[in-house]
Amino acid sequence: MSPSIELQKLLYDTLKADVAVMAIAAGVYDRVPPSPYGTKNAYISFGPSDVVDDSADCSISGTHTFQIDVWSRAVGQVEAKTLVDLIYRALHEQELVLAENALAEIRVDFRRVFTDSDGLTTHGVVSVTASIEEPE
Repeated sequence: MSPSIELQKLLYDTLKADVAVMAIAAGVYDRVPPSPYGTKNAYISFGPSDVVDDSADCSISGTHTFQIDVWSRAVGQVEAKTLVDLIYRALHEQELVLAENALAEIRVDFRRVFTDSDGLTTHGVVSVTASIEEPE
């Protein structure tokens, strides 16, 4: 499995298994459905991702960056900030494991919360960076 796909699955599975995250978020989506909020006021989606090659003579590796987006229609920014912080705790420097590739490190490098362009929705952005080595 491609390291990028395997990492996205790990991020998805980790967030879906986190009880505190899922107590607030209606779901974690790669493709957001027409009604993503369900009975809650927030959901999480995957934004852009990229890979920077970091290979050496004896190994294939890369730095993978994923943007995880938080969307909240609760009044104020508290709910979005809470979700952003919970995502940080679930992922930052955790001992997570990939099945086919080697996860050397995972970090949350950036967190931001702001009012979306509609003036009502609060948008949170979490940037996750992972160093992954591929088997030879």
